[in-house]
Amino acid sequence: MYISNITPEELDKLKLGTFPGKIYVIDQLGKAFDEAIRYLRHKTIIGFDTESRPCFSAGQPHYGVSLLQLSGSEKAFLFRVKAIGMHKKLCKLLADENIIKVGAAVNDDIRGLQRLGDFKPAAFVDLQKMVGEYGIRDKSVKKMTAIILGMKISKAQQLSNWEAETLSDAQQAYAATDAWVCREMYKKLLRSPKCPLVVEEKKEAAVEVSAQKPETVEKAPAKKKTSAKKKETAAKAPAKAKASAKKEAAAEASVQKPETAAEAPAKKKARKTTKKTVKKDETKSAGKPVKKTVKTEAKKTAPKKKKKEAADTITKKEA
Repeated sequence: MYISNITPEELDKLKLGTFPGKIYVIDQLGKAFDEAIRYLRHKTIIGFDTESRPCFSAGQPHYGVSLLQLSGSEKAFLFRVKAIGMHKKLCKLLADENIIKVGAAVNDDIRGLQRLGDFKPAAFVDLQKMVGEYGIRDKSVKKMTAIILGMKISKAQQLSNWEAETLSDAQQAYAATDAWVCREMYKKLLRSPKCPLVVEEKKEAAVEVSAQKPETVEKAPAKKKTSAKKKETAAKAPAKAKASAKKEAAAEASVQKPETAAEAPAKKKARKTTKKTVKKDETKSAGKPVKKTVKTEAKKTAPKKKKKEAADTITKKEA
């Protein structure tokens, strides 16, 4: 089981480790290049890393990948891809599903290499995504190496010029070691029991919650007091509302009383006049139909009287 973090003080106490095998710098195509490809193609696990010339100012251009490091257990190869490019054999090696390539933050390295040559990456392992399954929080190559392999590695050459005409011994050792330790860490993790980081995070969360409980108990009375004050104000609110409503009603009544007293005589006169006009209209409306009916009845009976009188005269003459 591994520790999750390591302090700088603990790291400084560890022994310095470097790649123990032979380092080959490949800066041209030919026999050395072919031998390197042949050696790496016979390995099932190789260490993988890249280096780029650093930029020290915002206006400075990004130089891209300068060096590709691929390492076995006893040989490490440093391909100066800015000089030789991404040859088809190199692209085929990185796309081989039967060869596991182990590195840290590999996606960035792959994208940088794809700018130099087209290939489909296969069988890449990112240690930064893997170590969490073993309870490790630190994700830098330096700290992962210290936790898993129990040694420290130098990072003094990290910001050196990787496009220099010749690479120094220190640069070569640094580049080979970075690729080699990734391979060695992967192999050791495969032999180690897993202890996922999620379990440790749950334990830490439980400890933090238990540590916070006394504070919440102390804060509880204050919350009760505030809630009691809220209840008191809520209970007083209806009484205040009723009192204010009564005051408003009284004020409105006092304003309306003089107006009604002054308007009362006018309203009485208006009612009397309306009653008189109604009576007149009723008598008029009632009288008119009567006169019409009398006239019509007189008109109807007049012809009958005349007929009777004519008949009477005729009978008298006959007699």
